[in-house]
Amino acid sequence: MADPKAQLKLMGSKQSIELPVRSGTLGPDVIDVNQVGKNGVFTFDPGFVSTASCESKITFIDGGKGVLLYRGYPIEQLAEKADYLEVCYLLLNGELPNKTQKQAFTNNITMHTMVHEQMSHFLNGFRRDAHPMAVMMGVVGALSAFYHDSLDISIPEHRMMSAYRLIAKMPTLAAMCYKYSVGQPFVFPRNEMSYAENFLNMMFQIPSEDSKPDPVLVRAMDRIFMLHADHEQNASTSTVRLAGSTGANPFACISAGIAALWGPAHGGANEAALNMLEEIGDVDRIGEYIKRAKDRDDPFRLMGFGHRVYKNYDPRAKVMRDTCHEVLEAVGAHDNPLFKIALKLEKIALEDEYFVEKKLYPNVDFYSGITLSAIGIPSTMFTVIFALARTSGWISHWIEMISDEAQRIGRPRQLYTGADTRDFVPIDKRK
Repeated sequence: MADPKAQLKLMGSKQSIELPVRSGTLGPDVIDVNQVGKNGVFTFDPGFVSTASCESKITFIDGGKGVLLYRGYPIEQLAEKADYLEVCYLLLNGELPNKTQKQAFTNNITMHTMVHEQMSHFLNGFRRDAHPMAVMMGVVGALSAFYHDSLDISIPEHRMMSAYRLIAKMPTLAAMCYKYSVGQPFVFPRNEMSYAENFLNMMFQIPSEDSKPDPVLVRAMDRIFMLHADHEQNASTSTVRLAGSTGANPFACISAGIAALWGPAHGGANEAALNMLEEIGDVDRIGEYIKRAKDRDDPFRLMGFGHRVYKNYDPRAKVMRDTCHEVLEAVGAHDNPLFKIALKLEKIALEDEYFVEKKLYPNVDFYSGITLSAIGIPSTMFTVIFALARTSGWISHWIEMISDEAQRIGRPRQLYTGADTRDFVPIDKRK
């Protein structure tokens, strides 16, 4: 059977272009338009919403069916049976580790959690009220100034060492950003603690006390990391790939990803959901805001409901919902006015005919925002934690791209609609 082909017929011309049709493991077929430019025309796709920018084996999403797979494994199974570092190994290597491999990987990450002492001087250069994401962009990019021994991206061992360092140091840097903002001393990482436990300890431990994070909160934090580890070719991942296509070092590429994630349309959704709950303010006002949400002429929108990609239920939300309720129970927050509003909104969204018909279900951002807040993490740190979790996905995509012999520097085309060619007019003759 011959390989499938597509034909592009140019209107008003006898010319037609034959294009290969490629099939992936899952998902729709893809028309390969790589040869179109050689025929004097280009495709136009603002936002690349209908264009595959690369070939990848890492993550698959079916928004219509509510499916998210990491290397073929459903996110629900991973969240129930694995931990975050196991998922990191999976994303990086393509397979789940055996016991020996997992132990070795965990040891590698644990041995790289410390950051250079001079990093504290970097933070001292920022204002105390600087947004933590501004600080994270700076300090993550600056890591390249400290690790010259592993910056040759043509060497696989260097690429993997950079991955270890980034995954290991992100929790330390994130916690340092928080401690700096509240004027508390930095807390060193503890080798005997798990990844998520260590992060919470660095966030909330103070020298005058000796306590350990609640295991329920540790498990919740680990799940939040896992659920946000990767999400296919989103804006920040595409930014990391585009920056990486130039040959930039991995620390610079991840810093670029952090910048893209900072945009409120991308990484700020859970913070926006919490701000919405604060705006509603009282359970008695929920009806008023539900009415506004249903009014097309009202600019108010319920944040944390529905999803651009998932036209069905967000599979991550199923996991995060249970985790959210476990945390609220553990910290005794069910009586908190803000969380009462959240729980009432959740009930309405799952039962109200309007929301069910439009499939405006609570998404992962709705539940993760509530959960992070209940743990005690301020909303300004939400996107930082998102970046921490997504680093494993970003660096996996970066390694995949650099390892691909077919990869080339990203160079999108454009549809030019500016002025036609014109001659320069001296300033004294211009009208």
